[in-house]
Amino acid sequence: MAVERAGRNASVLSSVLLQMLLYLSALYSLFYFFSSLCLIIYKSQILSYPDSYLARDVCLLLVLAFLEVLRVHWGVTGNLQESEWYVGANLIITGATLLLSVYFLVWQSYVLRADVIINGFLLCLNGLAGLVGFGALARFTSVYS
Repeated sequence: MAVERAGRNASVLSSVLLQMLLYLSALYSLFYFFSSLCLIIYKSQILSYPDSYLARDVCLLLVLAFLEVLRVHWGVTGNLQESEWYVGANLIITGATLLLSVYFLVWQSYVLRADVIINGFLLCLNGLAGLVGFGALARFTSVYS
């Protein structure tokens, strides 16, 4: 009887909007990685791309891809389990991916219009996911405190 009462009073705190943004972000991250890699290859063939800058840009793109996988995985896990730790780690990694997106938008050796478009959308998507993630984290901490 006590289990039934606890089950009826328990509320779900997971954010559907955060879950949708994380899934959309996972799909867009695949598109972003492959299109950025193709753009780097294109720029290295057409423009005079210094080798040291080319290696740095490719390494930073791989770091961004790795961080995106961690960010999405920890975000989905944290949201579904209503875990403060995973959602907090997701927000920290979101900050790092936003910084790397700004690098590819502003400080990359050559920035084409396609770079501006795909990086702008990535910044908006990750920024929105970060804001919704802060809301979910606040909801988790207020209930469990």
